[in-house]
Amino acid sequence: MQQRRLGRTGHASSVVTLGGAALAKVDATTADAAVEMALARGVNHIDVAPSYGNTVAELNLAGPLRRHRSGVFLGCKTLERTRVAAWAELQASLHRLQTDHFDLYQLHAVNDLAELDRATARGGALEALLQARNEGLTRFLGITAHGRLAPAVELEALRRFPFETVLLPLNFILWADADYRRTFSALLQAAQAADVGIITIKAVARGPWGERSRSAATWYEPFTDAADIQRCVRFVLSQPVTTLASCSDVALWPAILDAAEQFVPMSQTEQDALVAAASGYQTIFP
Repeated sequence: MQQRRLGRTGHASSVVTLGGAALAKVDATTADAAVEMALARGVNHIDVAPSYGNTVAELNLAGPLRRHRSGVFLGCKTLERTRVAAWAELQASLHRLQTDHFDLYQLHAVNDLAELDRATARGGALEALLQARNEGLTRFLGITAHGRLAPAVELEALRRFPFETVLLPLNFILWADADYRRTFSALLQAAQAADVGIITIKAVARGPWGERSRSAATWYEPFTDAADIQRCVRFVLSQPVTTLASCSDVALWPAILDAAEQFVPMSQTEQDALVAAASGYQTIFP
């Protein structure tokens, strides 16, 4: 699997990151097998959070992580917004994952400027992240955001603090939204100038479930056809990003990995045609 440099962390991350949210939705045996499969196919970057299944994902990851810790780049994150609470959550995650450090620790789901203000204020969670880095509990610091405001929020975050990574949604349906594309492009420019690694999520999101019966473990309806998944993955990896996170259903991981292994860049003509087809879909973010 192709690897790309994760900004100034210097890590050569696989173009697919193991999305730990999926591990909260299966039993420990299934989770163990899914992680082993992904690592065997070249994935070397894992993203997890204590909020995934109320710590279930971390507990299910602990076993395979213990066997492969030296060979993976481990990212974790906190939803807490105060220094005290974030510090406690970081310590608890280290304990559950049975590791003595993270490679990347992130402010999680900072979805608007009010959340960013809370996390970066005096006594805010960012202070806990800085303490963790100073004490060797994490090597790098990042920020994640979800929703249509994500690029704008992270652009402001980079103005306030030199995060090493940003994580946010990207797919061809979102790219078809002119406002999202404009702010995402501005974020890309700022990230490239500061050598910030870009981690993306929701590559295979098709739309909200609506009234349809749910046939996957994802909170949104995903693309499930192999050809559709390949187009989705090709589109995202054709942008100047580092890696995309696998979705929160382990049953779809093999198709996502297949698409990444077969990746060839999309021409601009192909990208334009796919974005034009986005009018037939609905974004998962209102």
